Amino acid sequence: MVYLDTSAAVPLFVAEPSSDLIDRWFNACDVPVVSSDWIVTEFASALSIKERSGTLTAKDAKTAWRSFETFCQSGLRLAPVSRRAFEDAAKMVREPAHGLRSSDALHLAVAQEIGARTIATLDVTMVSNAKRLKMKTVEFS
Repeated sequence: MVYLDTSAAVPLFVAEPSSDLIDRWFNACDVPVVSSDWIVTEFASALSIKERSGTLTAKDAKTAWRSFETFCQSGLRLAPVSRRAFEDAAKMVREPAHGLRSSDALHLAVAQEIGARTIATLDVTMVSNAKRLKMKTVEFS
């Protein structure tokens, strides 16, 4: 199973420089792709930021959101975020040297909790922390 981080999910639905690479990876992926319920909030936030900054029109944001919702209902397994995941994420962010933001730590904690051994992410800080946690990462290059 591969855990999908929001940074790798957004380019599946919004044109970005990495969109082609991530599309090819996703279409070739032969293992289950999972994420947590947290991806829904983060994805909505990413669209809102793009819309506010003018890099995405309201119409395109709405289209991306509808496509993402369909993806969550049919192509992506969403795991609930447990109290333990919040606690584990808090421990991760309390280590300043790790450089983790709370949202990334929460994704990593859920991934560990559900037994995902691989993370698909574009976030370099998440990559280094996943490796520190003995997880594999999908290389988008």
